[in-house]
Formats: sequence, C-alpha cells, structure tokens
Amino acid sequence: MAFYENLHLEKGMYGTGKSFSAVLESLDRSENYRGTPLEELDAYQRQLKRFDIHVNGRGSDRVEKFFQTGESAALFPEYVCRAVRQGMEQENLLPSLVATTTQVEGMDYRTITSTPLEAEKELKLVAEGTAVPQTVVRTQDHLVHLHKRGRMLVASYEALRFQRLDLFTVTLRQIGAYIARMQMGDAVQVLLHGDDGKDQAEELTAEKGVTYAGLLQLWGKLTPYRMNGLLGGTAAVQQVLGLAEMRDAQAGLNFQGTGRLVAPMGAQLLHVPDVPDGKLIGIDRTCALEMVQAGDVQTEYDKLIDRQLERATISTIAGFTKIFNGAVKVLNCAA
Repeated sequence: MAFYENLHLEKGMYGTGKSFSAVLESLDRSENYRGTPLEELDAYQRQLKRFDIHVNGRGSDRVEKFFQTGESAALFPEYVCRAVRQGMEQENLLPSLVATTTQVEGMDYRTITSTPLEAEKELKLVAEGTAVPQTVVRTQDHLVHLHKRGRMLVASYEALRFQRLDLFTVTLRQIGAYIARMQMGDAVQVLLHGDDGKDQAEELTAEKGVTYAGLLQLWGKLTPYRMNGLLGGTAAVQQVLGLAEMRDAQAGLNFQGTGRLVAPMGAQLLHVPDVPDGKLIGIDRTCALEMVQAGDVQTEYDKLIDRQLERATISTIAGFTKIFNGAVKVLNCAA
C-alpha cells in the first residue's frame, strides 16, 4: 500500500499557519513519486485519488462524496479554497500591476518607499573626489492597511449534497472572481491616493476626452520610468480604442481575433471599471505597486468539515502600497 493511503487526515491540519496542501506536502512529499504514475499529482490530489473523489469533468462526483468518511471530509475545505483561488486567478489582473508580492504572518506590516527628487533621477557623471548621488530608501511612517475581502456561503448541506462538484466549482469560482475584483478596486485606490490616503499621484490635465496628444503627455511625464501599464474605466478604454492612431489593421486583427487590447506606446491597456470616469492611470508596473498578503484564501474549515455550510465565510486578507510614487501618473481627461 502506498504511503499516501496511510496518512491520517484530521481537522487539526488546518489553522497551523500553513495551508492544508502545504501540511500534506510536508508529510507526503511529491518528490518521492518521481518516475511513478503519480508524479503529476500533488499531495492533495493524491488524497482525492485515495478516496476516489472526482471534482471535475463529466464524471464528477456529488458533494456528498467528500463526507463518506471523517477523513475524506477533511479534504472539503481545501477543495473550496482551490476552487475560489481558480476564480481569482481567472479574473485577476493584479499580476499585470504588481511589482512584488509580500507574504506576512500578522496584520502589522510597514514597508519601504523611495521618492527621489528630480535631481536625484538624473544619471550624473561622478568625478574623482566628488560625492556619489544618493537614493534614499526609508521605512514608511504608517502601517499598510490590509483589507479582508470575501463572501459568505449560505446553503444547507441538504441543498448541496446531491449537486455535482463541477457545478458547485463554478459557483465557488464566481466567489473568487468577486474577491479579485474587490482587490483590484483596493489597488486602484492606492495608486490614486496611496495606502494612507495622502500619497496622491500626480495628475495631469488634458483636453476634454482621450486624445493621442494626452497619451503622449502621460507617457512623457512618467520619464525616467517606463509607461508599461495603462488603466482605464469602460468609457476611457473605449475612447483609446477609438483613436485613429490605434486603429491600424494589425491592432484591429489582434482585438477582433484574440480580444487583446492595443498597446499605446507599448503599455498594456487594462480595462479596470474601478478607475474613476475621465481618468487614465499610467504606471511603471516594475516598481509602482507592492501587494501584501496575510495568508491565502481562508475558510471556516470547522464548519465545512462538520457539514455546517450555513453562513460559512470564504475570505482573503491583502493590501497594497506604492513603492515609487513617481512611477504612477494620472491623466484627467474628463469634461
């Protein structure tokens, strides 16, 4: 009998500071299965195989399959977390904005920042005997605000027990998509106002409506940073797509054939409904924004294991902070 079939699963494997999958992996390492038919599975997937639980496809099992034994029930909260995480990843635009992601164990986190002066951005010749130009990096004087975002799952076990897992997964993915959209809204607010509400991004005034000249102004003002990300709400993105300079044959084919938006001045154009009307945010995504996460997707695992699904919360805790304030500029093209 393979080792993974002898593992004892219990509720205590949650709430340890590590994810359930990480706990399983520490007990049943995937590297031990190289060269075997199980090498493509992680530790959690091997447990699904052990209890013959199929979570997707035409042959997916019913929700009640997780509760055939006390040990298999311990797998259910992790299934919920994975499905929610899939929804977050499908909807998530944050990897296109975030320069780095920091994992923290508590709610108190103080990051570093640097706001160089114009003279400090210049690459000056350092003559012999002269001082070397400095870049001052300091600790912020306030903690990064972390927000708990999530949804409450309101359903009785009796209502779900006969539902197929692939259908239930769709619902859980939508919860993940909702969380991702809320986090994007948090990121936009930090880009505009900083995580303390005081670190305002420089705002440029342009002509009424989005114009090519306005985009050039935004691109130029970001120097010496590179404008490789451009965020806008629905109306602003539509105006960008409607510019004559953005309607060449190749751009049209890309958008119509793949859905990929044009790249003004080489910047990735992102449709973000949370950006206020009449504004476009240009960023250098290599150094503008830091994401701070306190753990992964969290569930009330005890309720889920005990089949007390009514009002069980699914949530995640994260926040954002600007690294280089100059790497963010806002074009105000409202009437």
